[in-house]
Amino acid sequence: MVEKRKIIIKKGRKQGVASRKFNFTREMVNVSSNTSLGSYRMSAWNAFNELKLPTTKDEAWRRTDLQKMPLGAFHLLTESAPETLTPIPESLLKPLLGNQHGGEITLQPGEAKIFLAPELAAQGIIFTDFRTAEKEHPELLAKLIGTVVRAEDGKFAALAAALSQNGIFLYVPKNLQIEAPFHSVFWGAGAGLAHLSHLIVYLDEGASATYVHEAASPELENASMHAGIVEITVADGANLRFVELQSWGKHVWNFSHERAKIGRGANLDWIFGAMGSRLTKNFSDLDLVGEGAAGKMSGFYFSDGEQHFDHDTSQNHLARRTSSDLLFKGALKGNSRSVWQGMVYVAEGAQKTDGYQANRNLLLSENARADSIPGLEISADDVRCSHGATVGKIDPEPLFYLLSRGISKVDAERLVVEGFFDPIMQRIPFEGVRARFQAAIKDKLNS
Repeated sequence: MVEKRKIIIKKGRKQGVASRKFNFTREMVNVSSNTSLGSYRMSAWNAFNELKLPTTKDEAWRRTDLQKMPLGAFHLLTESAPETLTPIPESLLKPLLGNQHGGEITLQPGEAKIFLAPELAAQGIIFTDFRTAEKEHPELLAKLIGTVVRAEDGKFAALAAALSQNGIFLYVPKNLQIEAPFHSVFWGAGAGLAHLSHLIVYLDEGASATYVHEAASPELENASMHAGIVEITVADGANLRFVELQSWGKHVWNFSHERAKIGRGANLDWIFGAMGSRLTKNFSDLDLVGEGAAGKMSGFYFSDGEQHFDHDTSQNHLARRTSSDLLFKGALKGNSRSVWQGMVYVAEGAQKTDGYQANRNLLLSENARADSIPGLEISADDVRCSHGATVGKIDPEPLFYLLSRGISKVDAERLVVEGFFDPIMQRIPFEGVRARFQAAIKDKLNS
């Protein structure tokens, strides 16, 4: 069954009917064998057909309209032909942490390249793509897939769960402390393609690792789409540093559902940067499920032109003595728009919770717009929770000071913007990642 929705267009007394549908079919679902993974994908496909395309009548989508999204223009790559697509730039493959990676995966339509240091593989670490994992670790993959993000969480989550042609799987066994970072690049070349991704990260009890994931594409004329799922589990006493950078081309409609489950005494440091896409709708949830769990989310975004970014975050305190700290900062140019909706939720009985969230926005043009909507929902009485949000233009005093010292207006504005983002950069303990983010900010300012 192909999902279909009709929109009634009223013009005076006449009515026209516009049909909007995706061109995905059941035959595209990978259910080649009667396995639990096949059942998972079919269940996701059923959810995709049952769920309606979100509209501005849905609370989470009130400020993000998909009316202009060309649903019928997107298709899956049916043949392996990566040589016909724009190759991955070498700059995306350079190590960001230290001199080398412990493992690196590059995914693009029809192709996967995988490297894992032999000494790490010998310790039982799994860092591979889904196709390999289905052959070599089917029981473990089937046990973990869909346990953190459900296909029923949204239309695009169901789409990614049902039709993702490949994905990335990282598993770190108990008590392993891995110093060399893992790195992956999801490269979405090809006009008109639907790029569907799925990441599963599982750190077992007492493990420690750093993982950097980048999603990017070249700039193309015709629209394409990305829908992705990120499932993270940080088991009791484990420690994960997870860095994401999104630099999709401005022709990409980008949707993702991401959630992390943090166990007892475990810690997640989640760093997020968004620079690309035409439109982004991102759900990022922290589930603090074990006593003493801690999560930090540090995000930045920089939009220009007609870009639209919508980040929906949740910090869910589900156990005692948990803590979360969120800081998102954004700069906007041109006619761009950002939406940040945040919620700190404290469950009944989750005493001694410490939750904080803040969103700061800097408007660099008259037509840019930022909506900032923090929220608290607290069902316990011994907690410390707070939030803050600001939207404003460049402060004229520091700008005047710089101009009076002979600095050009362009350089002065660049220094002010870099200073605005500095609190986020200070949260990033990796020089290479900071340099990549700072270069992306500079490119935006010069565009």
